Amino acid sequence: MRKYFLLALVTFVSIASNAQGRGIRIGYIDMEYILEKAPEYAEAKNQLELKAQGWKQEIEAKKNEVNKLKESLKTEKVLLTKELIAEREEEIKFLETEMLDYQQKRFGPQGDLMTQKTMLVKPIQDQVFNAVQDIAEAKKYDFVFDKSSDLTMLFAAQRFDISDQVLRVLTRSQKKEQLSKKQQKELEAQERKEDMDNANPDQVERQRKIDERKAAREKLIADRKAELEARKLEQEEKRKLLLEERKAKQGGNKTENKATDKPAEKAADGTAVTAPASDPKADLKAAQQEAREKAAQERQQKIEERKKALEERKQKILEEREKAKKEREEKLKNKTTENKSEN
Repeated sequence: MRKYFLLALVTFVSIASNAQGRGIRIGYIDMEYILEKAPEYAEAKNQLELKAQGWKQEIEAKKNEVNKLKESLKTEKVLLTKELIAEREEEIKFLETEMLDYQQKRFGPQGDLMTQKTMLVKPIQDQVFNAVQDIAEAKKYDFVFDKSSDLTMLFAAQRFDISDQVLRVLTRSQKKEQLSKKQQKELEAQERKEDMDNANPDQVERQRKIDERKAAREKLIADRKAELEARKLEQEEKRKLLLEERKAKQGGNKTENKATDKPAEKAADGTAVTAPASDPKADLKAAQQEAREKAAQERQQKIEERKKALEERKQKILEEREKAKKEREEKLKNKTTENKSEN
């Protein structure tokens, strides 16, 4: 085996050195990983394990039967003749041989379990080989190895692993009939982006930093807009207050003129009755003061309500951005963890 590996390595190095001028592309897959993730294989594997469990139970039942016969012979041996003892021993030996033959038939190197495993794996392996050929031709790979095969890989960089691409091809071929052409194109575009991200982790990190800076700029712009809006509302409230004060002042002047122009009341005998003297300036001043206080209270109440609404809006925006940031960080963290675990 070592000899074959060295021969393959020398051949690969010689081919690579000849192709060095144009540059070579190498990829690899992990067949065991692909088989574990393939839904068809998992379902068939579970059914095969159930069969194997039933075979084990049958073997265990035969073994218990042989042990009971042995215990019975051991107990009754002193009471039996030599002929009966030999007959019992021959029966036990026959059952033991039958049990071993059955065990070999089910679990031996050429047994039913290995045969059905081969039959189970072969269709999926054919699909994987076809998918590998399509990917290699589309992306111009010169070599694609199987990490789980006998060709030992001393080191394999994660960016050359195309196992997930193969799985996506298998999954897409199964769902092809269920998706529309538009959905298929969107799925292919998303897969191309994921492939680029996996092949360029540095680019993913740069994009993450760009997104963070962009989010910080958007937050700063939103804060400035909120501050300007608050100032604008405050100026509008001041303008409204001035208008209300002017209206109140004009209303006070009208009240004074009405009081001056009012005719004198007459008594029952026809003589004029003098109205009690009033101070028009004091009345006007009191009315203006009352109007100002009322307008100031209303303005303050409106300012408080608008400030509260603005604060709630700002808080909601900040919470949404923080949530989106955490989701991006969590997604990147999960992807980094998966890459590390696969490495």
